[in-house]
Amino acid sequence: MPAPHIRPARSDDEEALRRLDRDTWSPLHAVDSPPGPDAPFFREHSGPGDHLVAELDGTLVGYVRLGFPTELASNAHVRQIRGLAVADAARGHGAGRALVRAAVEEARRLGARRITLRVLGHNTTARKLYESEGFVVEGVQPEEFHLDGAYVDDVLMGRSLT
Repeated sequence: MPAPHIRPARSDDEEALRRLDRDTWSPLHAVDSPPGPDAPFFREHSGPGDHLVAELDGTLVGYVRLGFPTELASNAHVRQIRGLAVADAARGHGAGRALVRAAVEEARRLGARRITLRVLGHNTTARKLYESEGFVVEGVQPEEFHLDGAYVDDVLMGRSLT
């Protein structure tokens, strides 16, 4: 299979991204309820310009959402990965890694000094991917979420971009 193509999201990606979000929803990585069939993917504070998408053979197979961790001006030098999803059929083909790398490069391009993310403690696949891309655990909020009948840690990870 060819390497994934990463590009900025477009407004006409909405339906494919909405479908991807529904299809990939899992308590392994989501802390909220599954998205409804008519729930918009793009929102007021998270539009196409905040997303990069992965395509394999012209099919959209993943996305990464990049934003600010807070609205504070004193925190504006930091970008945060606020969502990452890859279609089940595309896993193992480098789409997730390509999206993480693209997010890091986009954060650099935007002038960020750091990039951070939050990942659930039981999501070992995602944690290994982030660690392999230079992210380190910077904090843990024990039992921060109750998901699927279990208490789950919220793991804070980050890396420098300088």
